[in-house]
Amino acid sequence: MLEHGGRLRRAAHDFGIPVEPWLDLSTGISPHSWAVERAFDIPPQSWSRLPEDEDGLAEAAQDHYGAAALPVAGSQAAIQALPGLRAPCRVAVLAPTYAEHEQAWRRAGHALATVTIEQLETGIDCVDVLVVVNPNNPDGRHIAPSRLRDWHARLSARGGWLIVDEAFVDATPELSIAGPQLPDGLIVLRSLGKFFGLAGARVGFVLAAPALRVVLAEALGPWTLSGPSRVLASAALRDRQWRRAQRQRLAWDSARLRDLLGNYGLVAAGGTALFQWVPTGDADAIALALARSGILVRRFSGLGLRFGLPGLDDDWRRLGLALAGLRRSAA
Repeated sequence: MLEHGGRLRRAAHDFGIPVEPWLDLSTGISPHSWAVERAFDIPPQSWSRLPEDEDGLAEAAQDHYGAAALPVAGSQAAIQALPGLRAPCRVAVLAPTYAEHEQAWRRAGHALATVTIEQLETGIDCVDVLVVVNPNNPDGRHIAPSRLRDWHARLSARGGWLIVDEAFVDATPELSIAGPQLPDGLIVLRSLGKFFGLAGARVGFVLAAPALRVVLAEALGPWTLSGPSRVLASAALRDRQWRRAQRQRLAWDSARLRDLLGNYGLVAAGGTALFQWVPTGDADAIALALARSGILVRRFSGLGLRFGLPGLDDDWRRLGLALAGLRRSAA
């Protein structure tokens, strides 16, 4: 299994620090979750009855995303299922990026290559499937929708697919390629985990043409989401006022994090509203020093560090103190 953010219990074991005091900045999940306390208002029948598709979730998702959506158990479920819907073919993943895409296609027996944008410009006509994360994880790179549409046109003309993972796009919806009528060969993945801060609910969506959604739904089988998760997701997706406030708050916090890191010599070279990317050859040493202070960040050995957003004022102060300690020890 690939390395991911989180894993606080493992960190607690490795460093001898109980789980509760840890400050987890390793996931890119918003620290400002959508009204989690409303989970206590979930109707009792949602727990006792099998989930039903005709409960309004698909309509709430279509209203929010602007495209017909298939609910899935987090976008991870789609990442693992989609490779099984094609015969072995040539797949390119725009890298570096979320490693689960590469692993899923490779495991399914496809010929896979990781490529740069420059390589794509000349090589896209040599692949059948292209996978892009936009905005990208972990470095925040983003690609204009117009460029993505051009890539899709070249792929779909030969029966190919463009898969765009938009797990981090909710804070910047202008980057989304989703639209009312998604053409064949364009598949968009969305998630409630990051922007809404509801990763534990395990809710994602696949936006695609009707035929692909039908085939994928059959592959995944019935009841992919629990009843309580469906209720929670429907309410969150319909809360437009909260979404507007969340975008403003995340933009402010992301800029604050970039400035804080820069004040202590960690210069961010990219990021999104939910995280900052700091390229550094000292990623291992910095991550280790922060972990000894009970702060978990996402480490990419030899490449850099991804810092998620602190939530509470005490969390911001704690991160600042830890960064100050790093600078003193390096002096």
